[in-house]
Amino acid sequence: MQNTLKIQRAIKNVTQAELADAIGVSRQSINTIEKGKFVPSTMLALKFARFFEVPVEKIFILDEDD
Repeated sequence: MQNTLKIQRAIKNVTQAELADAIGVSRQSINTIEKGKFVPSTMLALKFARFFEVPVEKIFILDEDD
């Protein structure tokens, strides 16, 4: 699964730490998700979408192999 989390953060001009505080996870979790090493739960994905005010599909994109 690909994600645009880093791009969304840049658009909204927030750091990993600020996003982590707003979502309720660690900064390390944000970093791991951005690098594609961890796929967030549905609940967490929805929190990201709410924070960035975009559909979940704009942040998380399924690969053909997924």
